[in-house]
Order: sequence, then C-alpha cells, then structure tokens
Amino acid sequence: MFSPAKEKTFRCNLPGKFKKQFELKKDKQRVLDIVTVGDYVEFNLNDVNTGTIFSVKPRTNYISRKAPRIKGASTRGERLEQIICANVENLVVVASITLPKFNNRQLDRFIVCGETAGVNTIIVMNKSDLDKNREILYWEKLYKSIGYEVITTSTVSGYGIDKLKMHIFGKKSLFWGVSGVGKSSLLNSMYPELDFKTKEISNWSSKGKHTTVTSFMEKVGGNTFIIDSPGVREIEPFGIRKHDLSHYFVEFKDYLNECKFNTCTHYHEPGCAVVEAVENDLISVERYESYLNLLDTIEDDIIF
Repeated sequence: MFSPAKEKTFRCNLPGKFKKQFELKKDKQRVLDIVTVGDYVEFNLNDVNTGTIFSVKPRTNYISRKAPRIKGASTRGERLEQIICANVENLVVVASITLPKFNNRQLDRFIVCGETAGVNTIIVMNKSDLDKNREILYWEKLYKSIGYEVITTSTVSGYGIDKLKMHIFGKKSLFWGVSGVGKSSLLNSMYPELDFKTKEISNWSSKGKHTTVTSFMEKVGGNTFIIDSPGVREIEPFGIRKHDLSHYFVEFKDYLNECKFNTCTHYHEPGCAVVEAVENDLISVERYESYLNLLDTIEDDIIF
C-alpha cells in the first residue's frame, strides 16, 4: 500500500469483515478484487512496514473485465468481475503491429472496457520498427478518425517514447494489453530506473509470455503514476447488456436515435441507421465486425 504523504510502501492485510460484504449465495463473491490497485484506503499500522486496512474510499471509476471462467461452471452466468485498477485518468492500451500480430478486435475490446469506465483511452501501436509494410498507417488513421489518441512507438529506435510520456504526465495511467506486445519494454524505455522484467515471444506459438504476474503502481515523478498489469490472452468487458453495447462504440452514437426500433441491436433489425452508416462507409467495416463479434459473446444472464 503506497502512502502519498510519506511516499512509503506498506504491506497491508484486509479484515474478513470486508469479504462478507461481497458474498453472494453459496459463498460466491461478486468480484475478485475487493481492494485493488489505485484505491484510496485508510489503514492502521501494525509495525513499521505492515498495516491493516479499515476503510476503502469510494471510487471515482474503475476498469474491469470478466474474470476467466470458473473451472466446472455449468451455466453461462457464472462469471465474476475482475477489477484491474481504480481511480485512473488514462487507459493506455498497448498493441503491437507484429509479434504478436495486430488484432483490431482485441484492441476494440480493451477500448470498450475504457469506455464503460469513463476514462480517457490512449492507443499505443508498439514495435513500429518491425512494420516493414507500414500496415500501422491504416489503423492509426482509422482510430484517429473516431477521436482516439494514437501514438506509434518503438523501443528500438525510441520513436514516440517522449510523446507518450508527455500524454501521461501528471496523471494516473493503466498500461494494459495482451501478452507479448512489449508493454514492459515500453515502460523500461520511458522509465529505465523501474527495470521491469521482459521476455521474448514464444517461438512455437508466436504468443506472448506472461512477465508481470500482478498489477502494481509506481510513482515516476511529480503527480505521474503508472499501473502495470499482467498481459492477458483474452479480454471480455464485464456488465454490458446487448442493447447497451453500441453506446461504447463512439462512432455509432450519431446514428443510434435514428433506428426504427429503440431496442435495435444493430444486427438484423430492419430500418437500422447503424447498418446503413456502415453500408455508406460512415462507420468502418472493421469496427462494425468487432461490434458484432463482441455482441455475440455477451452473456445476458451474467451476475451483476
């Protein structure tokens, strides 16, 4: 637990009474993280290095995803919420153009997580030095056109590093992405004193290996804080109903009120203004396909 007043870290425990507040029937918890990185808490000191939390302050926001499915779960709704961090201003989604190959559908899922949390999302296109065919230019143009800040970076050449540091200066930012995109190397390039651990991409699968095993926050100067989180293999936003998903695709918003039916899911209904916008190249096909892919995975019976 980081104490801003003294700029010292204390290892704190959580009393059992907190856990009881989050229990559902059959002793299942609603969320996996009662206290998370970025929370503001009050605690009593047990000794010079440890303490016990007695109060968790209300959050201004938090970023979460569906937790991996519980082994042996028999129904679709047995998915818990995994809270990644709280009280942040920026979600920095790190993607790579190759090794692992850029996947816009994965990126869009991270973006939806940021939109549901109401935080500013910055997209980082890393490993630009490996982009021999300049594929990055297409995706950079697409996401900039719908209003997102896109920063192209390379830890080899140093390109974009200072620009990224400028965008997160004085704020608390979560760095998040799939395994292997170079998140730890990127943070090392920005703040060498932190010395994050890195690993190479798996030769047999071309997928990233996990290096960060738990989320943690570091102060890197002034009021600038970064939260590094473990890379993930899959990402599913938590707590979205099918009829709400379109609100988290920002370019859809101009057309939502023009649909024939106010319950339109923008998939098969007649008179859908979103589909018409896609057909008229006002919404990109790639983003619309991401929307449909995510729509198909939403579980209406999920635990809230």
